[in-house]
Amino acid sequence: MPLWRKSLDSSHLAEPRALIRVYVAPGELDGAIEFYEKLLGVDSDMYMSIPPDPAEPGGGLTLAAVGGFLILEGRPERLAPLRSAVGTLLVDDIAPYFERLIAYGAEIVHLPAERLGGAGFAVRHPDGTVMEYVHHRPSEDES
Repeated sequence: MPLWRKSLDSSHLAEPRALIRVYVAPGELDGAIEFYEKLLGVDSDMYMSIPPDPAEPGGGLTLAAVGGFLILEGRPERLAPLRSAVGTLLVDDIAPYFERLIAYGAEIVHLPAERLGGAGFAVRHPDGTVMEYVHHRPSEDES
C-alpha cells in the first residue's frame, strides 16, 4: 500500500494538525500503529510508503498517522537526518507559513518542495525547535 489517506486534501483545515514524531525500525510499524490505535481509541488515518531516493542513504521510508502521532519507519541511517524535527504540522497551505516564518527570523532547513501527497518544508524556529510544515493534496493515483 504505497499511499492511503482518509483525507486527501488538507486545504479545509481551520487550524494545523500537530503530529508528534515517533521513529521505529524496519518491521516495527504495524506494532506501533496497533499500540497507538489502542492507546488513543482511534484508527490510523494515513499510510505512506516513500520509495528509496538515490540522494538519501538508507533506503525507503514508511509513515503512518494515528491521532496526534506520526510514526516513521526506516533504517537508522534513513531516519537519522529526520530526527532533528520534533514534529510535523499538517496545514491548509504551506505558503503563508513559509512567508511568516521567514519574516519572523526562522532558519529554513529544507526549502518547500513537492512530495508524495502534497508539499512541505522544514524550518528551525528562533528558539531552536525544528519542525516540518506539510500540506496534503490528492495525488494523480488517488481517487
